[in-house]
Amino acid sequence: MHDMEEYLKSTTFIDFDDESVRDRADALARDLETDREKAVAFYYFVRDCIKHDAYAPTYEMEAYRASTTLARGTGNCEHKSVLLAALCRFSGIPARLGYVDIRDYRLSEKFRRMLGGDNWLPQHGYVEIYIDSKWFHACPAYDLETCRKYGFVPVDFDGTCDAKDPPFDAEGNPHIEHMLDHGCFSDLPWDWMFEYRRKWVDGMGTDWKEFLQTWNPESTIED
Repeated sequence: MHDMEEYLKSTTFIDFDDESVRDRADALARDLETDREKAVAFYYFVRDCIKHDAYAPTYEMEAYRASTTLARGTGNCEHKSVLLAALCRFSGIPARLGYVDIRDYRLSEKFRRMLGGDNWLPQHGYVEIYIDSKWFHACPAYDLETCRKYGFVPVDFDGTCDAKDPPFDAEGNPHIEHMLDHGCFSDLPWDWMFEYRRKWVDGMGTDWKEFLQTWNPESTIED
């Protein structure tokens, strides 16, 4: 397990040393014995009890901490993935963060306008969880209520196979297509994420400060 140590640590963002995260993990894992059972319980808590919010704070470092997301009760794929990783790590289950650029064919017109009319989303977050000597991909982004409301296919996880974004929605229409996987990280790679997004915004021909204000008027990010 020596090579797994980096995927078991509490970090700046995966802060399971926070009492609220530890208490939640303990409560969810009570009476559960195996890593698989615990990981599945953590997954469904994050998927369904932390409501998906596409407009959650995206350009504030503090907003990404697992403890912050737990307290807020909402988050996007990246926030929720960090929390899931924290719950797993506190229980001794190795977990790491992954990011993939996607095309979301069900993206709302409002969101598309914010992206310059495109449906390409950078750095969609997921988690890889290590169970019984194997890494499993798990994406807890959309809660069940959101899936039912918009006709998305819920992503289920049983700890024996990957839980990836479905390519089609409940009516068979195209939904999510994975385009470019950036691999996995032991902690949220803030500097890389920030720089990658600046280049992405530049590629849209949009001013960075203008983009930040459109996305989050309360942003305190400095140029």
